Amino acid sequence: MSFSSLGLSAPLLKAVEEQGYTTPSPIQAKAIPAVIEGQDVMAAAQTGTGKTAGFTLPILERLLAGDRVKPNQVRALILTPTRELAAQVHKNVEQYSQNTRLTSTVVFGGVKINPQMMRLRQGVDVLVSTPGRLLDLYNQNAVRFSQLEVLVLDEADRMLDMGFIRDIRKILSFLPAKRQNLLFSATFSDEIRQLAKGLVNNPVEISVNPANQTATTVEQCIYPADQKKKAPMLLKLIQDNDWQQVLVFSKTKHGANRLSRFLDEKGVTSAAIHGNKSQGARTKALENFKTGEVRVLVATDIAARGIDIAQLPQVVNFDLPHVSEDYVHRIGRTGRAGATGKAISLVCVDEAHDLFSIERLIKQVLPRMELEGFPVVNKLPESRLDTRPIKPKKPKKPKKTFQHNDGQRSGENARGHKPVSKNRRHAGNAKPATASTDGAAKPQANARPKPAANRKPAGASPQRNPKNNGSNFKAN
Repeated sequence: MSFSSLGLSAPLLKAVEEQGYTTPSPIQAKAIPAVIEGQDVMAAAQTGTGKTAGFTLPILERLLAGDRVKPNQVRALILTPTRELAAQVHKNVEQYSQNTRLTSTVVFGGVKINPQMMRLRQGVDVLVSTPGRLLDLYNQNAVRFSQLEVLVLDEADRMLDMGFIRDIRKILSFLPAKRQNLLFSATFSDEIRQLAKGLVNNPVEISVNPANQTATTVEQCIYPADQKKKAPMLLKLIQDNDWQQVLVFSKTKHGANRLSRFLDEKGVTSAAIHGNKSQGARTKALENFKTGEVRVLVATDIAARGIDIAQLPQVVNFDLPHVSEDYVHRIGRTGRAGATGKAISLVCVDEAHDLFSIERLIKQVLPRMELEGFPVVNKLPESRLDTRPIKPKKPKKPKKTFQHNDGQRSGENARGHKPVSKNRRHAGNAKPATASTDGAAKPQANARPKPAANRKPAGASPQRNPKNNGSNFKAN
């Protein structure tokens, strides 16, 4: 089967050829014809299967036949959970639409909103966005959807895990009812099917691989390690194997920074990427990694999805993730599109529970290796594969002071200002006490004087009521 047999027009076929693709992947072969026909689609596909082209190509094909977009309008909306994934999807849209008149842009938090509003003034055929920034733009009348034809929820399972369900429902409420809906997820969990009930109509269901299955092209292993020896072990692995490009996952932001500094001090160029970094710094670090200027990219799970690097040879879990599914997404950065890759995990005794959960999820015991010169003092318990079925977890509830992963900080409103508390808000209306010449504050005009019975005589010692404060003091 070739791309030309899927119903794509010449400009799109030329773009696909320029990207070096000749044969569609299974998800592309099933999804592209269904989307071109205008059907709603629910697709379960793991990362690295080519799912992005599975919906961008047919969407562009449909938009080619329509009317030009009007100011501030959007014809196709693609929602993603993270900035990095939004940027990657938009890059694919640009690549495949380069031979057409179609326009596109990407919007997310962490950067100034005004340039994004300016780009939307002319209208765009395809808008890629994260939920939080889209709501900001809509509330400021920068984007409207009366021309919307297609809605895509990419990595819907991740959106639910990250607490985006409330934002998604708000967005759905102001979209036109008549539209094509495409939902892409790693699994068809109960939560995803519940979301799909109010989203897709008579959908075509596509599933190309079992849930939580790691790619067969990725060679996996673990190195038992003592926690304090992990950084020197990673350095030895990089030097002994002459790794020129390795993606390393750290559990925490501070841990990522520490590891990056350690590698730099040892002469291995590295950069850290996580939620505390500005969007500009994250983008620069990722670009330097892709071009080879940086050998090691140390990332938290914010980068587990959305990083698409051709022929990335190895991924290292410096820390195991607490959420087993994140292991699958992490190592899915390598072994993409049929290429081979290695996934190595450094595991200390404190991470035994996380290791056993991962092995239960992927239904295999990971082989253990030993690194010369690094004997393990705190032994890692042996694995025993747990074959019991895993109960589906409930999605996280969104918090009131909720942090959008597209850059809006917790406790801030859409414009980046911290909300004023009730006490601070009303404090501005109160008249301040006026200082007299002797330094004592004059009472306010409306202030009530205390009744004489409640006044304490000058010089009297304080008395405590044991009934009120529960202390051991006795009344005189």
